[in-house]
Amino acid sequence: MIKSEKRISIAILNYNGENYLKKFLPSIIKYSDKKLSSIYVIDNNSSDNSISLIKKKFPSVNIILNKKNYGYAKGYNIGLKKIKSDYIVLINNDVEVSENWLVPMFHSMEENNNIGSCQPKILSYENKDSFEYAGAAGGYIDFLGYPYCRGRIFNTLELDNGQYDSEKEIFWSSGACMMIRNELFKKLGGFDQSFFAHMEEIDLCWRIQRVGLKNFCFPKSRVYHLGGGTLNYNNPKKTFLNFRNNLIMITKNEPLMSIIIKLPIRLFLDFFASIYLLIKNKSLIHFLEVIKAYISFILKLPQLLFKRKKTKMNSIKMNKGIIPLEYYLRGKKRFSDL
Repeated sequence: MIKSEKRISIAILNYNGENYLKKFLPSIIKYSDKKLSSIYVIDNNSSDNSISLIKKKFPSVNIILNKKNYGYAKGYNIGLKKIKSDYIVLINNDVEVSENWLVPMFHSMEENNNIGSCQPKILSYENKDSFEYAGAAGGYIDFLGYPYCRGRIFNTLELDNGQYDSEKEIFWSSGACMMIRNELFKKLGGFDQSFFAHMEEIDLCWRIQRVGLKNFCFPKSRVYHLGGGTLNYNNPKKTFLNFRNNLIMITKNEPLMSIIIKLPIRLFLDFFASIYLLIKNKSLIHFLEVIKAYISFILKLPQLLFKRKKTKMNSIKMNKGIIPLEYYLRGKKRFSDL
């Protein structure tokens, strides 16, 4: 067991990310308060030179070796068992941080025991005046469970003009960069490992709310995310995981009556989404991934319903709107328009 005397452990999950580590790790080392934090790379059995690079170029960074590529959820769950600090920052290996990025989140969580997790403002690495897809200024979900962000709805990214600089309670903190209480993470059982990757942070933040705590965005903290480091945005597997895991998440966390009402509507809208992907990409690949996602979800449904019997369900307040309708039919493409 690794015993850290520092208050914060910055944990970077890595799989064959040598080039990302070379590019982005220096900013984390430079701008992270060394008296306050330690840096860990949790490696999912990379076959490139990630480990030798860290040992040679970044000797201050601690290494935790996983036996194989467990994916995001299980990879973090296994690696974080060895970390004992009060707070954990989960950060992707393709994120550049800015000066004083850590302290605003840390101080806010120290002062507010009712905050379970938080995230910084997440901007695009390639266009630093624009919000980034993975988290922007905090995540939300609509009435049907579709995720969106303050600063990003579907693929529309807003420019950052300071319009979302207020500290604000959010529904979910981004897995690209989030701070969470270590004890809480372990009490909740960590990430749901059946997700493999994508949506697991939303599921975790939903469970944080179900135990009476909140998720926040603190925009004074600022990072820049390249995106697509694990799976490219156009990767068919990403389509599969996003659709399937979202359905799993809803079934896990919503009251039964809500599921009965919402799933048929989701099926209808997701069918049209798959048609849109078919036309947009002029290929069957993404269309078939949506179909596969529903088949996988249906096969998992008995197990999900069985698990629900062991869990006390309580309704969490969600936004009343339906984002696909607001976006495509009413033309509301900015968070401030909703």
